[in-house]
This record gives sequence, C-alpha cells and structure tokens, in this order.
Amino acid sequence: MPETLIKVDLAQSPYQNEKIHTRWHPDIPMAVWVNPGEDFRLETYDWTGGAIKNDDSADDVRDVDLSTVHFLSGPVGVKGAQPGDLLVVDLLDVGARDDSLWGFNGVFSKKNGGGFLTEHFPLAHKSIWDIQGMFTHSRHIPGVNFAGLIHPGLIGCLPDHKMLEKWNEREGALIATDPDRVPGLANPPYGATAHMGKLKGDAKEAAAAKGARTVPPREHGGNCDIKDLSRGSKIYFPVYVDGAGLSVGDLHFSQGDGEISFCGAIEMAGWVHMKVSLIKGGMAKYGITNPIFKPSPITPNYRDYLIFEGISVDEQGKQHYLDVTIAYRQACLNAIEYMKKFGYSGAQAYSILGTAPVQGHISGVVDVPNACATLWLPTEIFDFDINPTAEGPVKMITRDVDLPMSQDK
Repeated sequence: MPETLIKVDLAQSPYQNEKIHTRWHPDIPMAVWVNPGEDFRLETYDWTGGAIKNDDSADDVRDVDLSTVHFLSGPVGVKGAQPGDLLVVDLLDVGARDDSLWGFNGVFSKKNGGGFLTEHFPLAHKSIWDIQGMFTHSRHIPGVNFAGLIHPGLIGCLPDHKMLEKWNEREGALIATDPDRVPGLANPPYGATAHMGKLKGDAKEAAAAKGARTVPPREHGGNCDIKDLSRGSKIYFPVYVDGAGLSVGDLHFSQGDGEISFCGAIEMAGWVHMKVSLIKGGMAKYGITNPIFKPSPITPNYRDYLIFEGISVDEQGKQHYLDVTIAYRQACLNAIEYMKKFGYSGAQAYSILGTAPVQGHISGVVDVPNACATLWLPTEIFDFDINPTAEGPVKMITRDVDLPMSQDK
C-alpha cells in the first residue's frame, strides 16, 4: 500500500490541520516532500471543510461562508522540481472515504455565489447522493441512478510571486468595472479566513493578505472542474516555484460538463493515489502555459443520448454574436424544460445536469451570428424511457419529493 502522506480527520476543523491550505501563495511551506517516481496517497476534506451536512435542509448551502474555501491537501514538494519544468502527475486512483459514503450537490443562492442559471434559480437548494460502490442515487431526485466518474475538481501547483501579482491585478481590474455586482465578478484576496498551512505569525498575515482565492482555474491549473480528469489520467503541470507545490481537493463523485450549479457536482471527502515525475525544462520544450492532460481510460459506458441545442440568443430574445456561454445556457434551459414534462421540478432537473455524466460541446463558432452549443443527456441513467414518442411524455415522477430549498434571509 502507498503511504498516506496527508491525513484528515472529518470530525476536526480543517483549520487545525497544517497540511491543509485555502489560498494560493508561493510562501506557503511544503506540507510534505516526495521524490520523482514516488507514488503516495493524500486524504481530502470536501471543498467546504465539512460545512454542508447530510440532512434535508438547504440552510447550510445558503449560509456557507465562501471566503473560507477551498480546503486543499498540500502543498506537496517534489524534490528537484524547478521553474520551467513540467510536473507529471499520474492519477492512479481516486475514491470516497469508507466513513463518508455520501456527497452533496448545491444550487447556491444568487446572493452567495450564484450559479450558471442563477437568474432562473436564485434560491439555495441541496440534494444528497448516497454512494454504493461505483453507483450513486439521491433520495431527493427519484428515477435516476448512474455510475460515477470520480475526479478532483481542483488540482494545481503554487504560483510564483510574479504570477500571483498578475492574477490579483487583472482580477482586481475586472472587479472595478462593476464592484457592486451580485454575485461578484471575481473574488479578491481576503486574509481574515485564510488558512495558510504551516505559515504562522506575521508571515502568515502578510501572505494571507495577498493570497489568491481558489475559486477559478488559472495558468497553474486550479479549480478546472474537468470531469474526465479521473483515475488513470495523466496531467502535465507548469512549475513556477522550486518544489512545484502540488495541492489537490474538491473531490467529485460525478459531474456534468460545466458544473453548472456552481456547487454543481457530487461533492465529497475522499482520497487520491498519485505518482509524480518531472520533465526538465518541459514548459519551453512543449510551449505549455496551461496544464494539459490525457483522460482516463475508464469512463461510464453510456451510449444513448438526447442532445439539446442552444444558440446565441438569450432568454429575452436578444441576439448575441457567437456567444458560446449564452448558447450553452440555452441548451441547459432547453434540457430542464424537457425533463419537467416528466414530472421533475426545475431544481431537480438542474441538479441532474450538474451531477450526472452529461457532456457539453461547443458545436459551432463560425456561423455568424449564432454559436451552437450542445448538451448531451445520457438516457440510460433514468429508470424510465425519457425519449420523445408520438404518445407524449408520461409523468413518471410525482411531486411528493423535491430538493430542500431555503429562502434568502
């Protein structure tokens, strides 16, 4: 068995664990060190550090303090890694903890994070998913059962000081264009709730004041939420600091492309088994400025899909020019309206699109003025026939069950 280099106690606050951090900053000390070629395991909290509970209330989703997240295991220092190298990470296996065989999906309140469809779903919702081996189902969403594609939503290496400064400058400039927007355009540094691993005292306070929040993906990797980055994947990360500083967290049991409800996957605590190696000078050799990866050879074997199209025309009928974000939003809304005909609520359908192995595609970006995006909904995840027929949809789901929802305070 590989050695578990970072362990977490789910009954303990992650702030008490010095091998956990919640910001990106080059001064965060390495939690552990490994040699190239070594394989090892890391345990992880869920991305909220245990703030969301296995119950039938969405108040915790409504009230969670998003300035605290994400709780990452690391950084792992790789001996011999230098700026300009590529860190090669083999994800040998990823799994749920035996003492926590459940996960959650959240639709965040517009006032606290929002989501891809926040104008249509402005209030907080939650669904709980039970994990049974490789399959999952939810007491809040009847009629669906599917195999998971377990993956880390967030994985990346530490930035150097120059890159950190660039991140804060460009995101600060974006925030300044509409500082009062809800939800905000980006998340600036916020030291009050930062957990900086082993850093203490004045050094911690100084780093926390400038440490980048972990919400978005950036050049180093980060919160990319790529569902196909699962067991068996190989990832090539740019290295910016001595030792690379690899961190991981935000594990998902399953997710649809886009993680559209923001907390859109099935979030869980778990573990990652990985191996690391180096390509010296690999960034220049291959012209790499963002990570690249090879996907897992193991994926859920769903072959029958209903494919929903969306174009660059918004809900008010306004024409946009080749806007793939609006096109994908329309594809998602079209799928939700379709599933409602079978008895699902809008929130249940939204949760299915966030959690199930849904595929999202940019199908066309040259036919002015409309981009075309498509959402591929696997029909085999349903316990009934969801395909269109001449007889019309039969309501298979009753309104006896729905997602817990919280009103805004």
